[in-house]
Amino acid sequence: MELIRRAGIVPAKLGILPGSFHPPTRAHLGLARAALAEVDEVLFVLPRLFPHKEYERAGFQDRLRLLLAAVEREPRCSVAATEGGLFIEIARECREVYGPDTELLFLCGRDAAERIAGWDYGAPGAFARQLEEYSLLVADRDGTYEPPPQFRGRVRRLPLAENLSGVSATEVRSRIARGEPWEHLVPEAIVGLVREIYS
Repeated sequence: MELIRRAGIVPAKLGILPGSFHPPTRAHLGLARAALAEVDEVLFVLPRLFPHKEYERAGFQDRLRLLLAAVEREPRCSVAATEGGLFIEIARECREVYGPDTELLFLCGRDAAERIAGWDYGAPGAFARQLEEYSLLVADRDGTYEPPPQFRGRVRRLPLAENLSGVSATEVRSRIARGEPWEHLVPEAIVGLVREIYS
Protein backbone atom coordinates (compact mmCIF):
# COMPACT_ATOMS: atom_id res chain seq x y z
CA MET A 1 0.00 0.00 0.00
CA GLU A 2 1.25 3.46 -0.90
CA LEU A 3 -0.09 6.29 1.23
CA ILE A 4 -0.44 9.30 -1.06
CA ARG A 5 -2.07 11.61 1.49
CA ARG A 6 -2.08 10.86 5.21
CA ALA A 7 -4.22 12.47 7.91
CA GLY A 8 -2.05 13.63 10.79
CA ILE A 9 -3.54 11.29 13.40
CA VAL A 10 -3.00 7.79 14.75
CA PRO A 11 -6.47 6.23 14.45
CA ALA A 12 -7.89 3.74 16.92
CA LYS A 13 -10.62 3.12 14.33
CA LEU A 14 -9.94 3.37 10.60
CA GLY A 15 -12.76 3.63 8.07
CA ILE A 16 -11.68 2.22 4.70
CA LEU A 17 -13.48 3.30 1.53
CA PRO A 18 -12.22 1.41 -1.52
CA GLY A 19 -13.63 2.23 -4.92
CA SER A 20 -13.02 2.85 -8.58
CA PHE A 21 -13.88 6.57 -8.11
CA HIS A 22 -14.89 6.88 -11.76
CA PRO A 23 -15.30 9.79 -10.83
CA PRO A 24 -15.53 10.54 -7.08
CA THR A 25 -19.04 11.73 -6.19
CA ARG A 26 -20.90 13.51 -3.41
CA ALA A 27 -21.98 10.04 -2.26
CA HIS A 28 -18.37 9.02 -1.62
CA LEU A 29 -17.78 12.12 0.50
CA GLY A 30 -21.16 11.75 2.22
CA LEU A 31 -20.28 8.18 3.20
CA ALA A 32 -16.89 9.29 4.55
CA ARG A 33 -18.36 12.19 6.53
CA ALA A 34 -21.04 9.96 8.06
CA ALA A 35 -18.38 7.41 9.05
CA LEU A 36 -16.30 10.07 10.79
CA ALA A 37 -18.91 10.04 13.56
CA GLU A 38 -17.73 6.48 14.31
CA VAL A 39 -14.09 6.33 13.17
CA ASP A 40 -11.05 8.57 13.61
CA GLU A 41 -9.87 8.59 10.00
CA VAL A 42 -11.27 7.59 6.61
CA LEU A 43 -8.87 6.10 4.09
CA PHE A 44 -9.96 6.32 0.44
CA VAL A 45 -8.34 3.39 -1.37
CA LEU A 46 -7.83 3.25 -5.13
CA PRO A 47 -6.65 -0.18 -6.33
CA ARG A 48 -4.05 -0.22 -9.10
CA LEU A 49 -5.87 -3.31 -10.45
CA PHE A 50 -9.50 -4.33 -9.96
CA PRO A 51 -10.63 -7.93 -9.37
CA HIS A 52 -13.73 -7.53 -11.56
CA LYS A 53 -13.15 -4.64 -14.03
CA GLU A 54 -10.53 -2.80 -16.07
CA TYR A 55 -9.52 0.85 -16.07
CA GLU A 56 -11.30 2.65 -18.88
CA ARG A 57 -11.69 6.26 -19.98
CA ALA A 58 -10.06 7.76 -16.89
CA GLY A 59 -6.83 5.99 -15.92
CA PHE A 60 -5.36 5.40 -12.48
CA GLN A 61 -3.46 8.73 -12.37
CA ASP A 62 -6.52 10.74 -13.44
CA ARG A 63 -8.68 9.13 -10.76
CA LEU A 64 -6.00 9.64 -8.15
CA ARG A 65 -5.83 13.33 -9.07
CA LEU A 66 -9.63 13.61 -8.74
CA LEU A 67 -9.62 11.85 -5.39
CA LEU A 68 -6.88 14.04 -3.94
CA ALA A 69 -8.70 17.19 -5.05
CA ALA A 70 -12.02 15.91 -3.65
CA VAL A 71 -10.63 15.35 -0.12
CA GLU A 72 -8.21 18.27 -0.02
CA ARG A 73 -10.29 20.11 2.62
CA GLU A 74 -11.09 16.98 4.66
CA PRO A 75 -8.37 16.86 7.37
CA ARG A 76 -9.36 13.40 8.66
CA CYS A 77 -9.32 11.79 5.21
CA SER A 78 -6.36 9.97 3.69
CA VAL A 79 -5.75 8.55 0.20
CA ALA A 80 -3.84 5.39 -0.69
CA ALA A 81 -3.05 3.27 -3.71
CA THR A 82 -3.20 -0.48 -3.19
CA GLU A 83 -2.03 -3.53 -5.07
CA GLY A 84 -5.02 -5.61 -3.96
CA GLY A 85 -8.61 -5.18 -5.05
CA LEU A 86 -10.49 -7.49 -2.67
CA PHE A 87 -11.43 -6.23 0.80
CA ILE A 88 -9.32 -8.89 2.52
CA GLU A 89 -6.26 -7.90 0.47
CA ILE A 90 -6.80 -4.22 1.28
CA ALA A 91 -7.37 -5.04 4.98
CA ARG A 92 -4.06 -6.85 5.19
CA GLU A 93 -2.22 -4.01 3.47
CA CYS A 94 -3.84 -1.56 5.92
CA ARG A 95 -2.79 -3.76 8.82
CA GLU A 96 0.85 -3.51 7.70
CA VAL A 97 0.66 0.29 7.56
CA TYR A 98 -1.57 1.05 10.56
CA GLY A 99 -0.43 -1.73 12.90
CA PRO A 100 -2.18 -4.45 14.90
CA ASP A 101 -4.14 -2.21 17.28
CA THR A 102 -6.18 -0.22 14.76
CA GLU A 103 -9.73 -1.48 14.23
CA LEU A 104 -10.55 -1.76 10.51
CA LEU A 105 -14.06 -0.90 9.29
CA PHE A 106 -14.90 -0.96 5.58
CA LEU A 107 -17.47 1.55 4.35
CA CYS A 108 -19.88 0.69 1.57
CA GLY A 109 -23.43 0.98 0.33
CA ARG A 110 -26.08 -1.73 0.33
CA ASP A 111 -25.32 -2.77 -3.25
CA ALA A 112 -21.60 -3.24 -2.54
CA ALA A 113 -22.31 -5.12 0.72
CA GLU A 114 -24.48 -7.61 -1.16
CA ARG A 115 -21.72 -8.16 -3.76
CA ILE A 116 -19.04 -8.60 -1.11
CA ALA A 117 -21.06 -11.03 1.02
CA GLY A 118 -22.14 -13.03 -2.04
CA TRP A 119 -18.77 -13.08 -3.84
CA ASP A 120 -17.31 -16.49 -4.68
CA TYR A 121 -14.02 -16.44 -2.77
CA GLY A 122 -13.26 -20.02 -3.77
CA ALA A 123 -13.74 -21.59 -0.33
CA PRO A 124 -16.76 -22.17 1.93
CA GLY A 125 -16.93 -19.77 4.86
CA ALA A 126 -14.33 -17.41 3.38
CA PHE A 127 -16.40 -14.26 3.97
CA ALA A 128 -17.05 -15.21 7.61
CA ARG A 129 -13.31 -15.65 8.14
CA GLN A 130 -12.66 -12.25 6.56
CA LEU A 131 -15.01 -10.63 9.06
CA GLU A 132 -12.64 -11.75 11.80
CA GLU A 133 -10.14 -9.23 10.37
CA TYR A 134 -12.48 -6.30 9.64
CA SER A 135 -16.10 -5.22 9.98
CA LEU A 136 -18.50 -3.43 7.63
CA LEU A 137 -20.41 -0.17 8.00
CA VAL A 138 -23.17 -0.24 5.38
CA ALA A 139 -25.13 2.80 4.23
CA ASP A 140 -28.61 2.58 2.75
CA ARG A 141 -28.49 2.76 -1.04
CA ASP A 142 -31.75 2.06 -2.83
CA GLY A 143 -32.71 -0.04 0.17
CA THR A 144 -31.30 -1.29 3.46
CA TYR A 145 -28.87 -4.20 3.68
CA GLU A 146 -29.98 -6.99 5.99
CA PRO A 147 -26.95 -9.15 6.78
CA PRO A 148 -27.39 -12.85 7.53
CA PRO A 149 -27.85 -13.37 11.30
CA GLN A 150 -24.36 -14.82 11.79
CA PHE A 151 -22.75 -11.60 10.47
CA ARG A 152 -24.80 -9.06 12.44
CA GLY A 153 -22.11 -8.48 15.04
CA ARG A 154 -19.61 -7.52 12.33
CA VAL A 155 -21.90 -5.74 9.83
CA ARG A 156 -23.67 -2.58 11.00
CA ARG A 157 -25.82 0.08 9.40
CA LEU A 158 -24.23 3.49 8.78
CA PRO A 159 -26.80 6.31 8.92
CA LEU A 160 -26.32 9.05 6.31
CA ALA A 161 -27.08 12.73 6.94
CA GLU A 162 -28.69 13.08 3.49
CA ASN A 163 -30.32 10.88 0.88
CA LEU A 164 -27.62 10.02 -1.66
CA SER A 165 -29.39 7.11 -3.35
CA GLY A 166 -29.48 8.73 -6.80
CA VAL A 167 -25.85 9.83 -6.70
CA SER A 168 -23.43 7.51 -8.48
CA ALA A 169 -20.39 7.66 -10.73
CA THR A 170 -22.40 5.77 -13.37
CA GLU A 171 -25.03 8.52 -13.31
CA VAL A 172 -22.34 11.21 -13.65
CA ARG A 173 -20.87 9.50 -16.72
CA SER A 174 -24.30 8.90 -18.24
CA ARG A 175 -25.31 12.53 -17.80
CA ILE A 176 -22.04 13.75 -19.31
CA ALA A 177 -22.60 11.44 -22.32
CA ARG A 178 -26.17 12.74 -22.76
CA GLY A 179 -25.19 16.38 -22.33
CA GLU A 180 -27.31 16.74 -19.17
CA PRO A 181 -26.38 18.59 -15.95
CA TRP A 182 -24.11 16.47 -13.75
CA GLU A 183 -22.16 19.01 -11.72
CA HIS A 184 -24.43 18.69 -8.65
CA LEU A 185 -23.44 15.01 -8.31
CA VAL A 186 -19.72 15.58 -7.68
CA PRO A 187 -17.87 17.61 -5.03
CA GLU A 188 -17.63 21.25 -6.12
CA ALA A 189 -13.84 21.12 -5.87
CA ILE A 190 -13.54 18.65 -8.75
CA VAL A 191 -16.13 19.94 -11.24
CA GLY A 192 -13.44 21.47 -13.47
CA LEU A 193 -11.26 18.35 -13.34
CA VAL A 194 -14.19 16.05 -14.15
CA ARG A 195 -15.06 18.25 -17.11
CA GLU A 196 -11.44 18.14 -18.32
CA ILE A 197 -11.04 14.37 -17.94
CA TYR A 198 -14.48 13.12 -19.01
CA SER A 199 -15.47 15.57 -21.75
